[in-house]
Amino acid sequence: MTRRLPLFALCALLLMVSLSGCSEPLREAPITLKGQIFGTYYQVILAKPMTRDQVADIEAGILDELEAVDASMSTYREDSELSNFNRSPLGEWQPLSPELMQVLEISRQVSKASDGAFDITVGGLVNLWSFGPEARPEKVPPEDQLEERLAQIGPDKVELDIEACRARRLSDVYVDLSAVAKGYGVDQVGDYLEAQGVDNFLVDIGGELVLSGHRDDSGDPWRVGVEVPDEHRQVAQYVLALTDMSVATSGDYRNYFEEDGKRYSHTIDPRTGRPVEHALASVTVLGDTTADADAWATALSVLGPQASLETARREGLAVLTLERDGEGWISRVSPAFAERVGDAALDKLGIPRPDQAPAQDADQTPVEDSSQISVEDSAQAPVEDSAQDNEET
Repeated sequence: MTRRLPLFALCALLLMVSLSGCSEPLREAPITLKGQIFGTYYQVILAKPMTRDQVADIEAGILDELEAVDASMSTYREDSELSNFNRSPLGEWQPLSPELMQVLEISRQVSKASDGAFDITVGGLVNLWSFGPEARPEKVPPEDQLEERLAQIGPDKVELDIEACRARRLSDVYVDLSAVAKGYGVDQVGDYLEAQGVDNFLVDIGGELVLSGHRDDSGDPWRVGVEVPDEHRQVAQYVLALTDMSVATSGDYRNYFEEDGKRYSHTIDPRTGRPVEHALASVTVLGDTTADADAWATALSVLGPQASLETARREGLAVLTLERDGEGWISRVSPAFAERVGDAALDKLGIPRPDQAPAQDADQTPVEDSSQISVEDSAQAPVEDSAQDNEET
């Protein structure tokens, strides 16, 4: 005997089969996720289509990574791990997270290699010059206060015990990781995306970038704009085609104050306790990790035009510098930079090779607008770096 399904049951069954065959619609690439963190913006660009649920999960994971870095390394949060360390009794070892220890060790290495041009204990001086979290008027501080704070700082004032994952303050220093934490945050987000199987993306936090894979299905590289060092306009002088690397830029041309007609940059030289006064306006570093590139961009900005390139050559750093020269600027690159981007790219951009005389760029027309980072065509270059070079972290 043959049994028949009631008509309503048959319809329900057909509806279930139909629904099971439906797939969630994809969000077309590029997918842009953005927001605010560390007192600046962040932007993540995903070059492949994803479902809305996948995007939501990815975005939640990105926010978790950023929040973890902020909770560990912010000097603007009283409850951060770093703020607690800055309040710790002098001479007493403090257990720290592996993440914070890693950033402290990166900072120590760059400080040593740069002969003290990079120094995370400079936070007290940054505050004194009104570029830190302390609410202070924008004016030159008294000489006695400068000398007092300068005497307190130095890379040797913080001792690290890497194996035991602990550190201690040997002087009443204010540790500020703003010049490396943004880059570290970029690396953390990049590592997270790779762990999720995402292999074509761009992560940008305040102008510090990591680039992975390609920007589209055609296999085109990401495009990164290096800004004209001019506070009054935001345009790209050079647009670099890059992939699978980190980029960090430090510039001194937006964050400053003036007193009695003199300009005081936010980039503080920890060796003198004063803002830098040389002609170097912008330093862009290409590297394997954004944390290292971030720290080195600040260190080289402190060193100045000649010493920065000498250090880059010695340390094998890929560096592009823009130096003020009258109404224009001079572009120079290190050998490692030329090797990374290629001589053909340098020639196309009009950037002299390391063995060529530098060119004065005053009459060059900027390559293209870079007022927003690269959802369309070009990723933004310098958005001020920090710590000695301060932005909120």
